Amino acid sequence: MTALARRALVVSPTPQAEEAAKALIDSYDWVSEDSADLIVALGGDGFMLQTLHRQLERPGAPVPVFGMNLGTVGFLMNEWQAHGLDARLAASKAFKVTPLRMSATTMAGEHVVLPAINEVSLLRETRQTAKLEVSVNDRIVMPELACDGILVATPAGSTAYNLSAHGPILPLNSNMLALTPISPFRPRHWRGAILPDKARIRLRALEPHKRPVSAVADQREVRDVATVEIAIDRTRELTLLFDPEHALDDRITMEQFI
Repeated sequence: MTALARRALVVSPTPQAEEAAKALIDSYDWVSEDSADLIVALGGDGFMLQTLHRQLERPGAPVPVFGMNLGTVGFLMNEWQAHGLDARLAASKAFKVTPLRMSATTMAGEHVVLPAINEVSLLRETRQTAKLEVSVNDRIVMPELACDGILVATPAGSTAYNLSAHGPILPLNSNMLALTPISPFRPRHWRGAILPDKARIRLRALEPHKRPVSAVADQREVRDVATVEIAIDRTRELTLLFDPEHALDDRITMEQFI
């Protein structure tokens, strides 16, 4: 990535990130986010997801994002350094991330389409266990799953909520999706499935008035859903930039040994 690209600086509204930004603002030339060829993001993983979602919503192709960690985990971020930014950008390694497309229909008949970079999850809204029908490529593979919920995770998101729900870690270039139950009650011993990323997944709420469920695409929620359809959206590809020694694919692989 050329260090001469027009760059925008976006900063998480936290004291740590805002203080770090002061060291960069006067040291480099910056443009607005809408006119940038490259984004430098200061914050944590949550702020990086927000930044990437804005890229999905902008006209034209998304631009690469180089994040520096001023948050907690920083799995999607590089190490924070105030110096040497030009050299780091020039040497950075690009990783492509393809988001999911969630199409949810509510019990009221509203249709909502949202992207998800990490995962799409269905979650029970009340104390009542959710009951879901699971279909893959128009074939019902599970007529009834009683659970707290279920999620579909991308490789980039497989180390997030999916991992906490005991789902598998997927290598970044695996072309797979993780279908992972959340606290399954029946069938109790089902631990999920690994599916080709060409798969189309449909989740239908059974008894939705008695057992309402919400659908969440990363951080955006749709309540009282009846059905949710999930598939990879190949029309919008995101690019994350990493220092060569901080490669995302290697980090995902090493999470299996922690």
